Amino acid sequence: MGGFSLYHWLIFVILVSPIVVGVLLLGLQKPVRIFHAESGLVKTGYIGYSWTYLLFGWFVPLFRGELGVAILHLIITIVSAGLSQLIFAFIYNRQYMNRMLTSGWRLDPADANYELAKRVLYIRTDPAAV
Repeated sequence: MGGFSLYHWLIFVILVSPIVVGVLLLGLQKPVRIFHAESGLVKTGYIGYSWTYLLFGWFVPLFRGELGVAILHLIITIVSAGLSQLIFAFIYNRQYMNRMLTSGWRLDPADANYELAKRVLYIRTDPAAV
């Protein structure tokens, strides 16, 4: 008795593997400064693997001010019994940034992660010049 059996290690590996795979494939979640071209408002967007989505699920879009997306993700999470959180953790940050960039927000060229964000989001031209 006592100690970890092979069964315990297997459960541990299964629980930790989404984070390890996500970080290896997409890198750590990095902040990117974005600004609204018309109003001048400044926000922080994120690129990379969304470990916050993996842990907090549909609350992430809710806290980022995306009520409609949060409701949709809540419904999908309920229908999939929570398994959708494993998938959305890989794609949520990119979806969020794409929604922001197509609704008038721009990457801040002065941000340290500007070039990385352009590469990760497949932006070929300078978005600040558009």
